[in-house]
Amino acid sequence: MAGFWLALACLLDFGFAQLFKAAQRVGARPAVVVSTNYLTLSAALAIFLAVRGQLALTGGIAMVGVVAGCVFICSMTIMTRSLERANVAVVLTAFRMAIVVPIVAGVLIWSEPVGSLQLLGLLLAIVGLFLITRGAKTTKGKGVTLPLLVVAGVFLAQGASHTCLRWVRHAGLDEQKLNVLLVIGLTAGGLGAVLAGASGIRPCRKDLLVGAGIGLFNLIALFAVLSALGRFDAAVFFPTIACVTVVLDSASAHFFWKERLGTTAWIGVAIAVLAVILVLIRVGA
Repeated sequence: MAGFWLALACLLDFGFAQLFKAAQRVGARPAVVVSTNYLTLSAALAIFLAVRGQLALTGGIAMVGVVAGCVFICSMTIMTRSLERANVAVVLTAFRMAIVVPIVAGVLIWSEPVGSLQLLGLLLAIVGLFLITRGAKTTKGKGVTLPLLVVAGVFLAQGASHTCLRWVRHAGLDEQKLNVLLVIGLTAGGLGAVLAGASGIRPCRKDLLVGAGIGLFNLIALFAVLSALGRFDAAVFFPTIACVTVVLDSASAHFFWKERLGTTAWIGVAIAVLAVILVLIRVGA
């Protein structure tokens, strides 16, 4: 059953990225889509939990949910702003390398074990993700070099988002993960709406519909991710989902979106597949 949740989390995480890419292609504005996505997620959960009589708010749920919600919207804002202004490959490299942060946090804060094969798999995952990102032929044509501070911001913000998801398990909130997600969505969506309004962005019908659709999908995806995180250590989960997602994303970009990948990217794909195998060897033993 644990393997089912890991596989489902990988597939849904991949699907979530594809939906955002499709939203970009139809001209939906990211700031509105992101905030609507989170608000839809929280509204759907509030209705579901209220009907089932499971709506709850404890100090732990509120603390984890509010902190995670703030981190989520900050991460998404930094990411989207960076993609608008700078070299896409550099931003995505920092974004994908962020899997290191929750693994280090897991070891230092929660004393999670990391086996030698998992460590080797993590190193290969980093190499593979780097090659895939650098070998992808982007179409935006932005050649602005990001300042080191901005690159570090993308890396740390996304890493903090991953770590917040890991925190749910260690806070003893696995059984209350839907209530945690509700608070995350409400916090992130509310802050996102305020930021969008402060930027003078007025939502249109297309932005709201796209954001609502992505929000319902994101609800299922985040539930699967938290379910998998409740069953696997960070050193197994994060390299696996990062590599599987980016391999599927690369194949989709090449065959569906017609974004041709270079030789370097395909070498990265092969290394990423090997990394997943190494990371999962101990799990299957």
